[in-house]
Amino acid sequence: MEVRMGCRVVSLPLAFSIALMVAALGAAAQSQTPPGTWTQKAPMPAVRGEVAAAAVGDKLFALGGGVAGKAVARNEEYDPASDRWRERAPLPQPRDHLGVAAHDGKIYTFGGFTSSVHQGAGDVVFEYDPANDRWRTLAPMKAPRAAVGVAVLAGKIHVIGGRGLDVVTVATHEVYDPATGTWSEAAPLPKARDHMAVVAVAGKIHVIGGRLAGPAERTGQHDVYDPATNSWTSAAPLPTPRSGVAAALYKGMILVLGGELPPNHTFPENEGYDAASDRWAALAPMPAGRHGFGGAVIGSNAYFVGGSLTPGGGGITDQLIMFNLP
Repeated sequence: MEVRMGCRVVSLPLAFSIALMVAALGAAAQSQTPPGTWTQKAPMPAVRGEVAAAAVGDKLFALGGGVAGKAVARNEEYDPASDRWRERAPLPQPRDHLGVAAHDGKIYTFGGFTSSVHQGAGDVVFEYDPANDRWRTLAPMKAPRAAVGVAVLAGKIHVIGGRGLDVVTVATHEVYDPATGTWSEAAPLPKARDHMAVVAVAGKIHVIGGRLAGPAERTGQHDVYDPATNSWTSAAPLPTPRSGVAAALYKGMILVLGGELPPNHTFPENEGYDAASDRWAALAPMPAGRHGFGGAVIGSNAYFVGGSLTPGGGGITDQLIMFNLP
C-alpha cells in the first residue's frame, strides 16, 4: 500500500495496510450504528401476549392480554425507581387486544377480545383510577371492536380502526369525551386497518402501519387526522411495513417498534418519525423481535412489555425492556 505524504509516496508494510483498512471499516460501521440503548428490567409477574400498557405519573401499568388462547384480566404496576412490580385490581372482564389510553391521571380501556384467537370483540369501556385502585364501567362504544388504536387529543379520546364482531377489519373512528361521558363519530380511516400504531403529536393523530385484513396483509401506510378539518392526509410511510406493533411518543418522535409477519417472522425494528420534517430514522433495534406488546414513556425512558417472540401468539414473554436515546 502506498500513502502520499506531501510530495513523497511512502510504501507501507502489508500487515499495517490491512490494519488501517480494518480500522477504517470499523469506524464507518460504528458511525452507521442506529442510536439508542436497551436495558433489561424486572419481568412482569405473569407472561402474556397482546397486552396493553399505559403510564400514569411515574408508574407503568400492564393490562389484560392473553395466555394459552384465553384472555386475562390482570393489571400489574411497575415502579421504575425500585424496578419492582405489584398486582393491582384486575380488569372487570378478561380482555386481550384491548385499546388503552392514559388521561388526567386515569387509564381508559376500550373493547378487546374475550379470547386471544380473535373471538368475542367487545364494546365495553372501563376507567381505572390508580389513586384508589378502582375500576368503573363507562358508556360503551357504538360498535364492538378489538385491536384498535387509541390517542388522546385536546382532552378527548379517539378510538380508531380495529376488528369487529365478525372479525372484519373496520375504518371506524369514534371519539369519547371523558368530561361528558358521551361518544361522537369522526371521519373514518381512508382504509380499514387493525393492529396499527396510533399516536397524537402537534395537534394531529398519526395512524401508522398495521393490517389491512389478514395477518399477512401488513402495510406501511401512514395517515394523519386533523381535527380542525375532520379529514385525513397522507404522510411518509413506515420504512418497514408491519403489524402488531407497539408505539410511543418519545422526545418528540413517534416510535414504532416490533411487529409480525406470519408465518415465521417477528420484527426487532425500532423506527422513529419526526412530524416536523416528515422523515423516518432507524433507531437501535430491540434485543429480539416481538409483537402484541405494550409501551409507554416515563421520564427520559420508553418501556415495552410482554408480547410474543414468534408470530401468531407463540413464545409469549414476561420481558420488560427499556429504551433510552441520549
